[in-house]
Amino acid sequence: MERAGKLPKYREIAAHLRDRILDGTYVAGQALPSEEVLAKEFGVTRPTVRQGLSELRAAGLVEAAMGRGTFVRSPHARPNITRPRGVRRSQDGRYIEADAIRWNIQGEPIATRTDAPLALAEMLRIPPGEPMFTFDEVHTAEHGRLRETHRTYVPFSVLVGTKFEETAPPPAPALFGELEAMGHELHWTEHVRTRMPMPDEATTLRLAEGVPLFQIMRVTYNQHERPLVLEEFKLPGDDLEITYTVQP
Repeated sequence: MERAGKLPKYREIAAHLRDRILDGTYVAGQALPSEEVLAKEFGVTRPTVRQGLSELRAAGLVEAAMGRGTFVRSPHARPNITRPRGVRRSQDGRYIEADAIRWNIQGEPIATRTDAPLALAEMLRIPPGEPMFTFDEVHTAEHGRLRETHRTYVPFSVLVGTKFEETAPPPAPALFGELEAMGHELHWTEHVRTRMPMPDEATTLRLAEGVPLFQIMRVTYNQHERPLVLEEFKLPGDDLEITYTVQP
């Protein structure tokens, strides 16, 4: 096989397979040759093949099925992971995430004091620079295959006159029960966008090169439409579908 020469081998593999997908040699739903076959064909190691396949996954051309191989992706195919979004009540009355995934928190969340930057202050309708409690968590599931980061921001002004005026409250979603006990009737709005990750975000979420992330900003409001809490979720965006229920 003729070599491009100037490309790294993993990109040579990715370019070769991309061409075969685009010219119809490999059609939607068809399995690509195995890592072992591709490694022999290109005279490389299997990790090099995996790196090439990662580029194709990042481009949305293929998807990996655990234990089955890598398949050409149809533009209408459903992702491997579907995540319902929202907040719901558990049987014991607690607020929990609607995705029903059993997340493990990596380490205990620690409250730190931060000052609200302009963009977050606008979402929370507080003066820029107002102090906030901030909690950072890394969540994992399915032995680390699923990962997300979760940050909770609670403005100090929300806690004035409550038992949390001097003591940090719990992070969301446990915080929602505390707010409800204070007399707030809660509802939520989520803002979703994709962007390319910063290097530390890519490391934490274990994102391959070229893979974007979902950034979800969830604002908790009370019955008077006052913003009480802001949460920031970051999730891998390469093989994930997020679903919402829309009510009139």
